[in-house]
Amino acid sequence: MKIILTALGWDTDRAAYLRRHRTDHRPGRVARVDRGVCTVLTEHGPVRATSGGAVLAAAAGDATRLPCAGDWVLLGTWPDARVTVEAVLPRRTALIRRTAGKDASGQLLAANLDAAAVVEPVHPAPDAGRIERLLSLVHESGARPLVVLTKTDLAADPAAVARQLAAVAPGVPVLPVSAERGTGLDPLRAEVAPGRTLGLLGPSGAGKSSLVNALAGTTVMSTQSIRRVDGKGRHTTTWRSLVPLPGGGAVLDTPGVRAVGLLDGATGLDRAFVDIADLAAYCRYGDCGHESEPGCAVRAALEAGELSARRWESWRRLHREIAHETRRRTTRLTRPTRLRPSH
Repeated sequence: MKIILTALGWDTDRAAYLRRHRTDHRPGRVARVDRGVCTVLTEHGPVRATSGGAVLAAAAGDATRLPCAGDWVLLGTWPDARVTVEAVLPRRTALIRRTAGKDASGQLLAANLDAAAVVEPVHPAPDAGRIERLLSLVHESGARPLVVLTKTDLAADPAAVARQLAAVAPGVPVLPVSAERGTGLDPLRAEVAPGRTLGLLGPSGAGKSSLVNALAGTTVMSTQSIRRVDGKGRHTTTWRSLVPLPGGGAVLDTPGVRAVGLLDGATGLDRAFVDIADLAAYCRYGDCGHESEPGCAVRAALEAGELSARRWESWRRLHREIAHETRRRTTRLTRPTRLRPSH
């Protein structure tokens, strides 16, 4: 099966990188990773590859340097027909969440996304706090953020829901869609034009796989039906998967995330809460803590009802989380390495 790499995002800048390194390795794009084994899309079709020594060495101190779905890589083929990933090309965007462990490290969810959509079902009710958290992650990644409201066929007035959520996603397009009815998909199709990649991020049962199938025009991702009583469903995707679309472009579907921890993305938080950041710029003091300081524009907006208490508390919670994780990460990186005693 021949694959046109330019349809997946291979361009002149990436080709120039290959020429600069004067290598005979062939390029490809990682579609998925299963227990360290990558499925890589090359011009001659998909191949299975493991990480080579140089890649493993680079990732020894930072697991995010291992190949991930969406990465562009260079492959080497050995005399025994083994294929290895010999280099990971520089990433243009990277979607990274905090791991659940105590080491204050990050987990790379997807790489080289042109746009990333926070997918949220309208039924039974959208979770504004989750949207804000995921948008902070997307803003920090460098990808263009979107909010996609799915299953609008279950809502009486999906346009009204979209207008309400616009307040928690300032400056971000909020797109109501129904994969079942095929409505609202045209703005999303523009995000998966040839050479572009759209990432989908959201909870289990949000309808991400159905969305991929609708954009592809055929069943490429398995789904399970949703129970109409409570809106709960099961998502069968357990890995991140890059899906090339027939007309060019690709969609990267991520597994349903139960919790997304923010690492140290203060920039992403400011962009997700640009309304609060703009208010803070008018505070009398540059180091205003927005508590009881005189001339605090944020407190004034809260008292006037121009800023909701729910959104303010969401910002404070995420801000504390990022500050805590930044301190933990700094401690981990500056902690002296303990040498094992020699025998």
